[in-house]
Amino acid sequence: MASLNVSSVLVVLFLTCGAVMAAKENDQIIKENNCESKMGLPCVLEAFTSIFNTGSISNKCCGELVVLGKVCHLALVKRTLENPLFKDLNPATIIAKSIQTWNNCLALIDSPSPST
Repeated sequence: MASLNVSSVLVVLFLTCGAVMAAKENDQIIKENNCESKMGLPCVLEAFTSIFNTGSISNKCCGELVVLGKVCHLALVKRTLENPLFKDLNPATIIAKSIQTWNNCLALIDSPSPST
């Protein structure tokens, strides 16, 4: 029975360390890439709302999101999910919405403008 308790403690420790390492990894990516300074606050709020709530993102903010880059985008979303305020959200759903938002913006920015 004692070995079961030791195993349980080791599993919990391993999972906790993994979560802490993931959090540090996201923070390091954000810091190294200056992710927090690449988008204006109005566009940050618009992107946040489209991913964590319901809403759309404007063409202007899609442009800022694409300039931010996919690495920064995902690191910021993952770091937000680590916040206890968002513990009730389904991480898989949020990650899927963030990827969908990214892909929609990328398609919008990459598509040729209609000629006038």
